[in-house]
Amino acid sequence: MKIEKIFNVKNKIIVITGGSGLLGRTVSKSLNVNGAKVIVIDNKARKFNKGIDFYLCNLESVNEIKRTAEKIQKKYKSIDVLINNHQAKPLGFTKVDIESFDENLWDQIIDINLKATFFLCKYFGEFLKKNGGSIINFASTYGLVSSNKKIYKDNSLGNPVAYTASKGGVISLTKYLACYWAEHNIRVNCITPHGVWNKHEKEFEEKFIRLSPMRRMMKAEEILGLVFYLSSNASSYSTGSNFLVEGGWTAW
Repeated sequence: MKIEKIFNVKNKIIVITGGSGLLGRTVSKSLNVNGAKVIVIDNKARKFNKGIDFYLCNLESVNEIKRTAEKIQKKYKSIDVLINNHQAKPLGFTKVDIESFDENLWDQIIDINLKATFFLCKYFGEFLKKNGGSIINFASTYGLVSSNKKIYKDNSLGNPVAYTASKGGVISLTKYLACYWAEHNIRVNCITPHGVWNKHEKEFEEKFIRLSPMRRMMKAEEILGLVFYLSSNASSYSTGSNFLVEGGWTAW
């Protein structure tokens, strides 16, 4: 079989959350130009490529998630892939001081990163049970290892404890759902990126590069290989796995 057929996403109906963000836009555009029918769910309306469908949804509301899933089910009858790419960055997101960490900030991050991921999987999982398919959850290296305080010194960035807790939860949730839905031919996997370059402050970038085995930050398009693998038949025997795209960050 030709390799192009194995990784083919043509005519696949793919739902992606967080499609307005850096990785989301990169993924949505690439899937679209390669023949997939892309449906974006986000809390921000933006212009997308021709042929990309968009649904505005507040992911802090389970009722809105349910209604959005029902609208998509009514229109499309079936889907092939769900990509949970959303993440929360509320006001105060860079706060790392645990001793004064705010309850509302904790709840916002957990509600969107973890709780919304579960309910998206729940409602679209019922949809996928008809024909099988793939769920791709975006995690983080900070769901595997602690953030390094050295890279956040003398810059405005920071990694809050709630983010680490939420992404660790996403990885565990993925493994649970992979086993739970395996008999329905639903594959559930994680992609874990790290340090995606987005015009960061010079001080942060320099610190990150010194601590990375590959001595650079990640390019957004470097996520695409795994997205196409997990969205296509190439990954037909992969489930419950966490695929790392982090330049060796967790290897040392």
